[in-house]
Amino acid sequence: MVLHRNQKLNLLRIVVLLTVALAGLKFFFRDSFTLDQRKDTSGESGFWGKAGELKQSAKPWDGLPALLETKVAAAGQESRKQPVWDFSTTQMRLVHLDLKGAAPKVSYLEQVFPLFSKLGANGILIEYEDMFPFKGELEVLKSPYAYSEEDVERIQNLAEINKLEVIPLVQTFGHVEFILKHDKYRHLREVERFPNSFNPHVPETLAVLKALITQVLSKHRRSSWVHIGADEVFHLGEGMDSKNWLSRNAGDVGKMFLNHIREVVDFIASQDWGFQVLMWDDMLRKVSVAAVQDSGIAQHASPMLWFYAPNFDAQQIGKYVSKYAECGFKTIWFASAFKGTTGPAQAWTPLHHHLQNHLQWLSVMRSVAKAPSTRLQGIALTGWQRYDHYSALCELLPVGIPSLAVCLQTLVNGGFNEAAKKKVLEILGFQSLQLEKSTCVGSGAFPGLDIYRMVEQVNSQLKDSVLKVLEEESSIKGWFSPYHRKHLFGNQHATHAERAYRQAKKCIKVHEDWENFIQTLRSHMEAVYFPDTVEEWMEENVNPHLDRLREFVRDFREVIRLNARPKKTL
Repeated sequence: MVLHRNQKLNLLRIVVLLTVALAGLKFFFRDSFTLDQRKDTSGESGFWGKAGELKQSAKPWDGLPALLETKVAAAGQESRKQPVWDFSTTQMRLVHLDLKGAAPKVSYLEQVFPLFSKLGANGILIEYEDMFPFKGELEVLKSPYAYSEEDVERIQNLAEINKLEVIPLVQTFGHVEFILKHDKYRHLREVERFPNSFNPHVPETLAVLKALITQVLSKHRRSSWVHIGADEVFHLGEGMDSKNWLSRNAGDVGKMFLNHIREVVDFIASQDWGFQVLMWDDMLRKVSVAAVQDSGIAQHASPMLWFYAPNFDAQQIGKYVSKYAECGFKTIWFASAFKGTTGPAQAWTPLHHHLQNHLQWLSVMRSVAKAPSTRLQGIALTGWQRYDHYSALCELLPVGIPSLAVCLQTLVNGGFNEAAKKKVLEILGFQSLQLEKSTCVGSGAFPGLDIYRMVEQVNSQLKDSVLKVLEEESSIKGWFSPYHRKHLFGNQHATHAERAYRQAKKCIKVHEDWENFIQTLRSHMEAVYFPDTVEEWMEENVNPHLDRLREFVRDFREVIRLNARPKKTL
């Protein structure tokens, strides 16, 4: 018994020494850069009311947390299951999974979650949209390929095994096409002909959102945060109900926005789930500090500042951070992008573009000033799959993995230095990276590599290959016109016809090669994606080019079927 007590004392001493050592390292390597804060005098007004941004500069940060700290949560009888890993004091690095398009099968997530963790992620931001297994009155919202309740539980178990915090994202104001496209909820639209934003004045809007949030959060009792979206609430203020409200409230759309968000945040806070709320910040940027303070949302919510361009204004970020500190937000989050922001139908991920975006965010992290009461909680690396519910597909997740690796390791190492580059190459199995060309050299070894390589060939070769073949199409078809089939084969034009025939056979060979290639790609995609995603991707990226070649081959084969092959010359 004495020996056991001594062992415990020795263990305690070791823990104390490690804590002191970590604190010393943190002090020694703290960031000394600060960003000179300037008073915001933009004075924007209009529908948003008085901007009234900053009354005074916030005190500077001495740097942002750089050490990853985890601890096992204490056991206890709580109203929700406790997380195995407590991320409350950790700077988070979230990988965003946008499931409103090309949602991967759970079997693929099982393969990539360990990869995310190795690359430096410690959380997953899951935007379910219609992939959540809604039931009851909300069952109409779910996709035919929606995850099952067992799938959702399995996703969380896989995340837990790989020490990844799961944060569900539920859109609650804008980007709700997956809800308002249904006739059942059409009457909840802000503007009748646009299904993207809720009418915040109809009581049923909040009732639907409460049911939606309850179903999602009841399946995520291990999570610490929930993201309520709230970005890009297009057409807000244009509906008749909103216009009537604005006429009585000095045209203050910002206050109208906050009233709805407060209802959502208060509902979540009033439950015994214990969630902290995250929200996109863009709608808050023009709302006055006083309005945000009066709303009270800062008590339970944190803004997530998103900027995806490679050269965004870091000074402006500093102003927003100071503003949100003055609003009373205790923590803030940032959001970068590793794919899905360079074009609504982008098929191939530009590595250099996204690397520059993360280098710019690192600059902000090193230099942004912060009020004493506000701290950076983490950053979400967004990977958008569509710009909105009705947009085309952006880059597939396997195609974006090299970019994700580069971006995560850039954040982990404080830049894309030799250590970061070495780690990326080691984990992905490549020999080198060509950032400007957005290509990776070497055999590679990561989940989805086959899709990555084959999409690369489709993106770089299919269109040009087909165009080259079809350049000769008119001359070939000319020799196989009805007139030539009837009158010219076997006479002095037979040599030209035979040449055209050989060219046509080459076209058929190119066509057959591409069809075999696409069939192989399809089989690899079907292992990762549901049938609707495979068909949609083919329709957007393959068929526009290959269908022209298919049409020509059909025409030529019809000529052969009619026994119109030109005679051999003597």
